[in-house]
Amino acid sequence: MKMISKIGLGVALLAISAISINAVQDAPTDENFEKKLVNDYNVYALPIPESLDFAGEPMPLNNPDIRERIDRELLVNAYWQSNGLLLFKRAHKYFPQIEPLLKKYGLPDDFKYLAVAESALEYKSSPAGASGIWHFMKGTGLEYGLEINEYVDERYDLEKATIVAAAYLKKSKEKFGSWTMAAASYNAGVGGMNKQINRQKETSYYDLLLNDETSRYVFRIIAIKEIMTHPELYGFNFRTKDLYPEIPTYKVKVDTAVDDWAEWVKPYGINYKILKLHNPWLRDTFLKNASGKEYFIEIPEKGYYQ
Repeated sequence: MKMISKIGLGVALLAISAISINAVQDAPTDENFEKKLVNDYNVYALPIPESLDFAGEPMPLNNPDIRERIDRELLVNAYWQSNGLLLFKRAHKYFPQIEPLLKKYGLPDDFKYLAVAESALEYKSSPAGASGIWHFMKGTGLEYGLEINEYVDERYDLEKATIVAAAYLKKSKEKFGSWTMAAASYNAGVGGMNKQINRQKETSYYDLLLNDETSRYVFRIIAIKEIMTHPELYGFNFRTKDLYPEIPTYKVKVDTAVDDWAEWVKPYGINYKILKLHNPWLRDTFLKNASGKEYFIEIPEKGYYQ
């Protein structure tokens, strides 16, 4: 089959996101409207790239099963346009914080797309209780030294959670021998992957029969990477000013109890809501700190919320 050119695909995808405004405006009768609807609204198959990889480890695209599975994830993520645009907007805000930490702690840059797949770069909890942008379960967070209680939950601290994610994934890489398997274990758990390796006598993610969620997991990450790396190819159009900015901040040390964060933050010219936007790991309106532990509060530079 002749492949659609990059330019042709980009133009095609621009046409599919919605019915043309002109199609509605130029349709004074039901008959004309239906004719315009059929002629102007088209959905196109996406050509599968010649090569795809995760962290430098190639996806075996010569395998027909693998091609079908990546095709599914490319279609699902490329045609969910509203979600895709939000991912680009949030990535502009959070990737500058995540990327240098991945590099510093020895994790391939591609793992930033794992964070996208986990949380869509939102500070939310999953139905299972995984929290923060990296979606750690409470037990895993505690195991890796994060403080998690009713006053502080460091799973929501992007810097600390990224460092823990790097430690977890590097340990998984040492165990399973590949970054792809390490990524899969982030979803299924080390024990879950070990069980299937022992049952099936296979060590490659692409050769294992896994539950539906884990079997799609790495494919979804790679599809997100492909789309976010080549937005124009998949019909996403935006300007830098359309993206969410990274707000510069400075740190303030706190090593005592805080009776009321809403009062504490007033001298810095912001309110409790803004404090929480930049410090989502603070879980209550006050802080008990009998041990005198040091915390560092992110305060936005002046002028950004006025």
